Amino acid sequence: MYVPRGFEETRVEVLHQLIRAYPLAALVALTADGLDANHIPFLIDPEPAPFGTLRGHVARANSLWRDCSPEVHALALFRGPDAYISPSWYATKQETGKVVPTWNYAVVHAHGPMRAIEDRSWLRTFVERLTNIHETGRSRPWTVADAPPDFVDKQLGAIVGLEMPITRLVGKWKTSQNRPDRDRDGVIEGLLEDGGESAKAMAGLVGQSRRARSSG
Repeated sequence: MYVPRGFEETRVEVLHQLIRAYPLAALVALTADGLDANHIPFLIDPEPAPFGTLRGHVARANSLWRDCSPEVHALALFRGPDAYISPSWYATKQETGKVVPTWNYAVVHAHGPMRAIEDRSWLRTFVERLTNIHETGRSRPWTVADAPPDFVDKQLGAIVGLEMPITRLVGKWKTSQNRPDRDRDGVIEGLLEDGGESAKAMAGLVGQSRRARSSG
């Protein structure tokens, strides 16, 4: 991924936070048939330092867990908020007209070797943790124990776990850092007027980058 220095995010805790907020990754791995991409929700464990470990699972019928090349590291792509940025939001448009549209986004790329796990105990612990995290805060949270034990056991037999210790973690936060503050203020206002969850989230990121530069 091309990452200009001004858009690079290196703080591991910030990268992990995006993964937790947007856990569905595009997992790209090399197989005998070429590159294969699957969309998988992951959990991030901060250990071992410095980058942590990703854990997920796929259907046993998915050949990924058998076919991926152990010699070539896999790549998990996590995409956070993104939004189209109109040049009409820039104060610079009124001053010089020398502006063009762009697209803001925040993404994390995690690289590492991937291994398959068939151990039922590991799988049970993992799916319970995954479920509990995503059910937290619901008025009637579902738990694995709510399902009949024989049904759960059958379902566990139909999946295979994935574990990827992260050897390289890259973050790119393209949040209008290359624009003057008056343009960033216009971007924030425009995104909030556009509405939508992703636009609002991006407005928050643009605001964070603006405050960081002001305090620096």
